[in-house]
Amino acid sequence: MPETPLSDSHTLSPHEIVPMLIGSTVEAIERELVLQTLARCHGNRTHAARLLGLSVRTMRNKIRQYATDGVVIPAHG
Repeated sequence: MPETPLSDSHTLSPHEIVPMLIGSTVEAIERELVLQTLARCHGNRTHAARLLGLSVRTMRNKIRQYATDGVVIPAHG
């Protein structure tokens, strides 16, 4: 998935985002969204889960699966 730097002063509209996502799997997009949200929340899983509309349990399960798959998870702090 191409990396596009997002500044806090400019939020991309769905019409700008969707073309960048075409060709990626939903699983890969979800994983990247979870990981980048965690990074923006400085690893705070509760806050990231709340922003994504997930339960903390679902967030924990996703993180556990990503770690099992060898993905580096943003640390808290």
